[in-house]
Amino acid sequence: MDPTHIFDVVEFRDAYRISYLANAIVLPGYDAVTKEFGLIRGEYLLILCLAHYTELTAQEVARLTRRPRNSISRAVHRMVAEGHIERTPDPDDGRQARLTITSAGRGLHKKIVEVFLRCQEEILAPLTETERQVLNRLLDKLVRHTANSSDARIAS
Repeated sequence: MDPTHIFDVVEFRDAYRISYLANAIVLPGYDAVTKEFGLIRGEYLLILCLAHYTELTAQEVARLTRRPRNSISRAVHRMVAEGHIERTPDPDDGRQARLTITSAGRGLHKKIVEVFLRCQEEILAPLTETERQVLNRLLDKLVRHTANSSDARIAS
């Protein structure tokens, strides 16, 4: 059996190949993060987002990650208990909480980034610098289109 045959025959070729590559990068990364740091995907994605924004709500994290709100909500509870994030009431909306990363969370994020960089490099290694720049421009165009499209909203 030729494992690459499906790339030529699948009906939704581009989506399948993008998904295949994304899985090849992130799944080993998440497995390593779970094994080394005891975090599941939603917990690390919460840390990742808060490492790059001053303050977010769980709803905003769900939108940034395209993860279900309930998985982010569970992650918030655990990451607060572990001391990786802080949660404060939103003065404008009593139903929301404002989330910020702690210095412990920032340190954890820096360690985990190395795991994903290794996984990413393994997959992208065959590309030249010029090819990586082209890929970067194409991915940027696609993710910005997707982030701004109406289907980017997360259902509860």
